[in-house]
Amino acid sequence: MGEQFIFTKCRTVCYHCGEDVDQIIKVVSPQAQVVCSNCGATRIFTPRTEDRERHEEVFTHIGEHEIWNLDATATCKNCGVTGPHDMIVGSHHLTTRCRNCGYAHYYRFDLEYIGQCPIPE
Repeated sequence: MGEQFIFTKCRTVCYHCGEDVDQIIKVVSPQAQVVCSNCGATRIFTPRTEDRERHEEVFTHIGEHEIWNLDATATCKNCGVTGPHDMIVGSHHLTTRCRNCGYAHYYRFDLEYIGQCPIPE
């Protein structure tokens, strides 16, 4: 992921390992990832749509896990301003929206990766 859009973290209880640790969030145009810093469980989201219309609300469907409402600083692809973006992370969707122009990226859950421990000899 050579492009840098939003790289941030959210401290919460991991859905996989149950530990209260940082979840590393990386968002670029072709995908978004949420990775547990403890166990490496990873959720990968792929783009669904982009919206250039200004909307005051961002919609992310409720899923089985809590929704994270985060603030992130990023350079908007639409207006070019580096500033605050709203980011909402749910079980099955991830959304970012520029507070300056309202440009939004909508991602949907694509796959989950959970690293496996090697089999002891």
